[in-house]
Amino acid sequence: MRGLDYKWIEALESVISQGSFERAASELYISQSAVSQRVKQLEKFLAKPVLIREKPLRLTTTGKKLMGFYHRVQMLEREVLPELTNQENARPIQVFIATNADSLATWLLPALTPLMKQKKVEFNLSVDLESRTLEKLKKGEVTGAISWEPTSISGCESQYLGRMDYVCVANPDFAERYFAEGVTREALKQAPAVSFDQYDEMHHLFLKQHFNLSPESIVHHHVASSEAFVNLALLGVAYCLIPRLQIAQELEQGRLVDLIPGFQLSFQMYWHHWQLESGILQQVTQAILDYSHEKLPK
Repeated sequence: MRGLDYKWIEALESVISQGSFERAASELYISQSAVSQRVKQLEKFLAKPVLIREKPLRLTTTGKKLMGFYHRVQMLEREVLPELTNQENARPIQVFIATNADSLATWLLPALTPLMKQKKVEFNLSVDLESRTLEKLKKGEVTGAISWEPTSISGCESQYLGRMDYVCVANPDFAERYFAEGVTREALKQAPAVSFDQYDEMHHLFLKQHFNLSPESIVHHHVASSEAFVNLALLGVAYCLIPRLQIAQELEQGRLVDLIPGFQLSFQMYWHHWQLESGILQQVTQAILDYSHEKLPK
């Protein structure tokens, strides 16, 4: 049985990255017809479509998995070929990671910094909710994911990172205005909040389980940035749930106050990655595990 022709996948990757068959042809120095033919041959071989031919051009689920596989092959080539040919690798090794915003804002970048300084590596960090990052690994879009989910998926393994503790905070003026009598169900109905997006499960949990409130019953700003959460709280326009690790200094200085002393929402974090890693991927995993185990509560 004939295997995959990597020229087919190369054509698909170029079409997606360039946004059109015409620009892909220019990048690959072949005709537009040849690019189209290679993508069609790939789809014929797989007996499935890999490309949604609409504007903008998009990968199907099969196409995404194929790209993940192709990036993995490229990574292995860039690690192994220089050693076999006694030549220095001219291109950096690309590592794709799906992370939640809070890990990115607190401990992940310091964990990866030594590798960024020492290795010829190019990180592509995709930010999403903790409950959705694992989907990107399932689809082959990333090589590793930080998630709340402890169970690993097929072909991968899951390793415990530590605990992320969230506290409910606001600036002193906001706290006095809305929560002078404490954080109550009625007070929360009036006080503006900020969450990642409408699917932010953590804020839903906070409101529903502890105050029997629906997210639709309060004013909710949606901002997909952990740093913006802190800024909005400091500006006095909203309260937020934020990792204690991220705002320890603001709490100590009194610029933010803990609205519910003694209360916190805690979530266990896991690093999901491919099994049998080697080279740079193994080093990335070790760097993440070492740093998180040092900085995150157990």
